[in-house]
Amino acid sequence: MEPVFSSTPDPDFPGWNRWELHDSGRFLDTLGRVLVRVEPEGKARVRMFPERQHSNMLDAVHGGALLGFIDIALFAGAETCGAAAAGNGVTLDCNTQFLSPGSLAEPLDAVVEVLRETGRLIFVRGLVEQSHGTVAAFSATLRKAGKR
Repeated sequence: MEPVFSSTPDPDFPGWNRWELHDSGRFLDTLGRVLVRVEPEGKARVRMFPERQHSNMLDAVHGGALLGFIDIALFAGAETCGAAAAGNGVTLDCNTQFLSPGSLAEPLDAVVEVLRETGRLIFVRGLVEQSHGTVAAFSATLRKAGKR
């Protein structure tokens, strides 16, 4: 089966890979450029670059945009951490705590960790960070999709 996503080196950001869907016009496109890289201790870092379209009326990152980014980061991060078929599944649950406003002036980074992987499920947790500190904390359960 052809992969749904690809992770290829990004020439503008050495050490990072671009996380791309092979089917444009989907939700992922609303986030703009999404990058991934492996972090120490088996974690992955997923990055997006917030723009005005991701803002709320307070000129901070909108909570819905942040949740959308977290949902993408769950799969991109799990796949980068080596979870099998993580990019082709569904989110069963996602618990999120918003801890501080996200700034539009710098990238948002989700540091993702796979806690456990079974035959059908992947348990993930992480933090969304910017230079001022933690923007959000999250944990989720992903279900791997069946074969098409």
